[in-house]
This record gives sequence, C-alpha cells and structure tokens, in this order.
Amino acid sequence: MDERFLVALPRAAYTVPVLRSFLGSTLQIHGVCPECRRDILVAASEACANVVDHGEPAPNYQVSVRIERSFCTLRITHTGRHFTPAAVPSRPTADAESGRGIFLMHSLMDEVAFDVEPDGRTTVLLAKRLCLLPAAELRLAAATAGG
Repeated sequence: MDERFLVALPRAAYTVPVLRSFLGSTLQIHGVCPECRRDILVAASEACANVVDHGEPAPNYQVSVRIERSFCTLRITHTGRHFTPAAVPSRPTADAESGRGIFLMHSLMDEVAFDVEPDGRTTVLLAKRLCLLPAAELRLAAATAGG
C-alpha cells in the first residue's frame, strides 16, 4: 500500500471538514484502525484550521498525504504570514482561549515538525505510525505473498 495525493484548497473555513472527510474515508478504505484515524484527523484539522485562521495573506494552501503500509505522513503548506514555532508555548495554560492546536498535534502524532522558509512558505509535517485493522493486515499479507 502506497497512496499519495495532493490537494490544493482555498484558505476558507469550509475546507477543513472537506479535507477531514476525504482523508478519513481514505484512511478507512486502507483499513486504518479508528483510534489512529481519529488522531490523524484531529491533528490534520488543527493544522488546516491554523492555516485558515493565521495564514493570511495566502489565498490558498496545500495538503500532501502519503499513506504507506505502516505510516501516514501529511504536509500542510501555505505562503502566508511568517510563523515562529519557538514562540508557541509547549503547553497552553488552563485558561488559554487559544493555542491548543499545536499541543494537540504533538500529543496525537509521532512526529510534528515545522519548516519555515525565508520566502514565507510554512510547512507543517505530521507523521504517525499506523495501526491497521486485522482484515487490512490480512489483505496486505496476501498481496505481499502474491507479488
């Protein structure tokens, strides 16, 4: 299993649930367990919501997804306002009204990284080791044995 796709979306709030639905369906088709799907979808939604809320003046953003046998990697990229990852607190305070998204991403994913280019392009990398449902494991084993 090696699935890749790239989606370019307008920087608008309605695109977050659209991406979430599409990505969720793709992960389900590949037999990713519900807990893993939930973690990936929450982290991806947070990253995309951050672009929508803070990515001006960029008119759009891109989401690149790669689903391999045991790993899922997402890259969310925009060319909006400069982002300084070190300026974000590692853990939001209990009374904070915002700032939980990056904390959630780190809590739910195996790897989270920010690449900020001098030209203003920011890429958020989210990666997670996949837990597959037993039926998906059997399909993969049969495909590997047969090919």
